[in-house]
Amino acid sequence: MDILDLWRGRLSLRRVGVLIKSLLRKPGRSLLLQALDEKAEWDESTYLLARSSDALELTNHLLLKANFDPAQTKDLPLPLKIPRPGEVEPAPEVEMASPQEVMSLFQAMNSL
Repeated sequence: MDILDLWRGRLSLRRVGVLIKSLLRKPGRSLLLQALDEKAEWDESTYLLARSSDALELTNHLLLKANFDPAQTKDLPLPLKIPRPGEVEPAPEVEMASPQEVMSLFQAMNSL
């Protein structure tokens, strides 16, 4: 299909629209879909594999927490998910000040 036929009068805008819609509906790894949506970089089986891997990691984590001494597994972090294309990475957790630290800050400011 020659896109220049649109300017030559041999191809209508409606036909171009139908062709673009058909490209968007095609299964698989279309370059057009990847350009429009980053999530299309992976196919369905890759997403299922990543989800299975995440579930297995979480199962192992819970198995360790359930079967070992709580004192040893207290600081065991949750496993990280496999990053998927198009997903925003979660913001890092911010450590909050304790109420005593806030009170001491305000008391120090009052004494100025």
